[in-house]
Amino acid sequence: MDDETKNHAKFLILYHLIFVCKCRKKRLMRSGDETKRIFEVIATQSDVSFETMEVDKDHIHCLVKSEPRIAPLAIVRRLKQESTLQLWQMYEDELRRHFWKERTFWSDGYFCRTVGDASQGTRRQYIEDQG
Repeated sequence: MDDETKNHAKFLILYHLIFVCKCRKKRLMRSGDETKRIFEVIATQSDVSFETMEVDKDHIHCLVKSEPRIAPLAIVRRLKQESTLQLWQMYEDELRRHFWKERTFWSDGYFCRTVGDASQGTRRQYIEDQG
């Protein structure tokens, strides 16, 4: 993977992100592929890209490539907010049975780690082996 060049700067910023379904509900078994598609669309509108992404029963692993001007929290917020809205539009009847108190999908927290010591290939393989 090569460094990005933009506005007199060279950079390569990769984040390993993990999002967990609210209450560890096994919701991604049914909507995992759709969630990945939604994340891809959001990324194209947000100046980020996914190097790899994989879903498990109740969480999703992402290797996100970003620019220095975009904070990891901004990436997380946008992915979680927009995907929740779209998933509720598609699966409202089903989600209402599981999340009857509020229109939610993801847990409040998230995991974020910069890819530093481990090689990018090692991280990519780890994420692809999930699920």
